[in-house]
Amino acid sequence: MRRTFLITAAAVLALSAAAAMPAFAKDKNIAVIIKATDSDFWQYMVVGAQNYAHEHPGVKVTIYGPPSETDVDQQVSILENVVTRHPDGILIAPSSSDAPVAAISDAMSQGIPVVTADNRVRGTNVTAHLATDNLKAGALAADKLVAMLKANGVALKGKIGLISAYAGVEVLTQRDTGFTKRLAEIAPDLKILPVRYVDNDIQKAMSSATDVISANPDILGFFADNNHSADGTALAIRGSGRSGKIVAIAFDSDPQEVDALRQGNLSALVVQDPYSMGYKGVDYVMQAIDKKTLPAYTDTGVAVITKDTMDQPASKGLLNPLTRKE
Repeated sequence: MRRTFLITAAAVLALSAAAAMPAFAKDKNIAVIIKATDSDFWQYMVVGAQNYAHEHPGVKVTIYGPPSETDVDQQVSILENVVTRHPDGILIAPSSSDAPVAAISDAMSQGIPVVTADNRVRGTNVTAHLATDNLKAGALAADKLVAMLKANGVALKGKIGLISAYAGVEVLTQRDTGFTKRLAEIAPDLKILPVRYVDNDIQKAMSSATDVISANPDILGFFADNNHSADGTALAIRGSGRSGKIVAIAFDSDPQEVDALRQGNLSALVVQDPYSMGYKGVDYVMQAIDKKTLPAYTDTGVAVITKDTMDQPASKGLLNPLTRKE
């Protein structure tokens, strides 16, 4: 049976300090660089990577990551330091599609396989890429929002808020685009209000969503495109006293989101599989080391989970990857 490891933010930061230690020793040493240590989403990716290492003796996984997804330069510095230590392979969830290009190119030129997760990097080749199909996932969010409005007996005519963590981040742009295009197809009389960007800050998300609700008392729903934007949106809906009346669809599944779903402050979660990004990502690095052919892109999938389905076994494994045994 697999033992499960939870690496806390503090522990990840401590492990990041290993960059100052001597070069990697024996066995296969895989560097795993996450986007941020302040998010449960990336902790779940860590769990997957660590569990792979536990199941495969001779594989050593070292975790690195900056405190926040906004610390793009710090993540690039971490990557550059890792490359100088010549690990056997690298799995990275890039915070930027452009900033790490030179460092990744350097690693690949030295024969160090680099597998990316979540955010695709432009302008350089990598060994393989694992990610959610974010356009498809955004469309699923639109489908669920419309279905839930219909189930509530609400006419499909009105306003929808969109709370986004960042501007210009590829995965978020794809989610928002998928949601917007699909909503226009299936409910053209639902009008999306101007996007509110919140710098991945829960308090800013709450303030922005509160402003939207105050300025638009007839608002029917929200789409929040990551966990922090969702946490803030849920707080705003709870504060407005309109839980269960405003339909809010959100990405990801941190503990605050799961609580908000159970309490009715969020209506549904579009849940990715960061555990598989970590587990399969390290597996792909190991296969690359063994000179095996890998798919250029692997869709790690999503599921749409509601309060009615959140306690089903399959849903529990996605909402809390610490319970995963596969």
